[in-house]
Amino acid sequence: MLDLWYKNAIIYCLDPETFMDSNGDGVGDFQGLADRLDHLEALGVTTIWLNPFYPTPNKDNGYDISDFYSVDSRLGSLGDFVHFIREARNRGMRVLVDLVVNHTSIEHPWFQAARSSPDSPYRDWYVWSEEKPEDISKGVIFPGVQEAVWTYDETAKAWYMHRFYEFQADLNIANPAVREEIERIMGFWLELGVSGFRIDAVPFLVEYKGLKEEPERDPLLLLSEMRDFLSWRKAEAIMLAEANIVREKAPKYFGGRGFEADERMHMLFDFPLNQAIWLAMARGDAGPIEDALRSRPTEPPLQAQWATFLRNHDELSLDKLTESERQEVFDAFGPEKDMQIYDRGIRRRLAPMLGGDQRRILLAQSLLFALPGTPVMWYGDEIGMGEDLSLPERNPVRTPMQWADAPNGGFTTSDQPMRPVVKDGPLGYRETNVAAQRNRDGTLLTRVRALIDTRRACPEIGWGEWSIVPDLPEGVLGLKTRWKTNEVVTFHNFRDETVAVGISELASESLVELIQPAAESSRVEGSEIEIGPFGYRWFRIGGERR
Repeated sequence: MLDLWYKNAIIYCLDPETFMDSNGDGVGDFQGLADRLDHLEALGVTTIWLNPFYPTPNKDNGYDISDFYSVDSRLGSLGDFVHFIREARNRGMRVLVDLVVNHTSIEHPWFQAARSSPDSPYRDWYVWSEEKPEDISKGVIFPGVQEAVWTYDETAKAWYMHRFYEFQADLNIANPAVREEIERIMGFWLELGVSGFRIDAVPFLVEYKGLKEEPERDPLLLLSEMRDFLSWRKAEAIMLAEANIVREKAPKYFGGRGFEADERMHMLFDFPLNQAIWLAMARGDAGPIEDALRSRPTEPPLQAQWATFLRNHDELSLDKLTESERQEVFDAFGPEKDMQIYDRGIRRRLAPMLGGDQRRILLAQSLLFALPGTPVMWYGDEIGMGEDLSLPERNPVRTPMQWADAPNGGFTTSDQPMRPVVKDGPLGYRETNVAAQRNRDGTLLTRVRALIDTRRACPEIGWGEWSIVPDLPEGVLGLKTRWKTNEVVTFHNFRDETVAVGISELASESLVELIQPAAESSRVEGSEIEIGPFGYRWFRIGGERR
């Protein structure tokens, strides 16, 4: 029997080094994370996704990995990792880890061996060129920061390819030994208790760019083989793909019945929908979200699921919007140049982007849990954490967790945290922290907790068929999901004004409200629902709340 637990999971992403420091050295660690699992359990989290925690020179937030089979010593030991896994399991939570295998750090022993000699068995693990490629800047991922995708190595006397930074050399998936090693890495962490992987940079993992001759083998077969391996080793484990791709390519990443391909990714992040959410928020118009939902490929495989999100550890990419649409979002949420990055994105957190307005923050959070798919949260957004735009590139959204109105936000007892804790303004730790919001009516934390509780009571959203409620005011999004004989209906008002929504087509006499509206003016009267400014309403048609 299929175990599709992930279709109704609540996924919470965090970086162990910025979550909680247990030993006072200024760096978060696995013991600190284990000590703070009660917060996640109370919040309603069912799955924790960990950013990279492997040994690393740490030039790219841990994504430059020098050993795939251990834990960075700053964060603890493998024993500490296993202890954390056990503590999470005891609370009914699963753990996903980042699988970053499209490249390694150039300090990885594999690369050091590869560069040492053309005859090294590891030479062909990477992508080389003896001659300088014609256009070494074509395909740059980080414009303004990254200058090229090829770098000359004096020791190797050759150029190596790197789709990302020059200290991250691309692995060659055309080499069977590399593909076998990827499975070995997966098997190692599965044995230590993880429930799957968030696969980093999948479009760049499944390409043959830079090779002198491309093999006839379809590079996407790697995803099929990874899925097969996962199914044999741990049947309920999953793969969640970071793949910012156009809609037309999604079926090949999902694979499965209807797409004439093997089963591949269990879940894909819905980047087009994410960008549409921010365009809708900027315009006060639900249309972009409706269009993005309708553009999803129809009839996905039974085991497939979309992952929805508001913000994450990277920039808010707006690359799928038109130039004018992108400018609308920039103007609304990142108008200053230091708020923008890579000519395509915004390097800000959720709460500051929305001006700290709790109504709009709650609207966004409610939308996250109401959209068809599995919601993925970024740590700290449940309390409305601030940002630090003085930090370089994408680090403004990667500051330490704000636990209390205490030195360094209660994150560490050290006077030198690994990254500054946000302290200034209403979103700094003095005013915005877990302790100040815990168990207090009306706080963002308690309202987000209620939204999660409601989402977990509505498996229809993860399992069912969805439809858009027609003929609503321009600023209102209505979604109806049906599973078996149950239906859930949600409404979200993107405008700063009260709107009335007719519900005569929704069997108004049997509507059961599932959550107290955030806006006091929201009410049901006769055949109309009144929704306050930036308000939301959740209903079940018939029956009682489970």
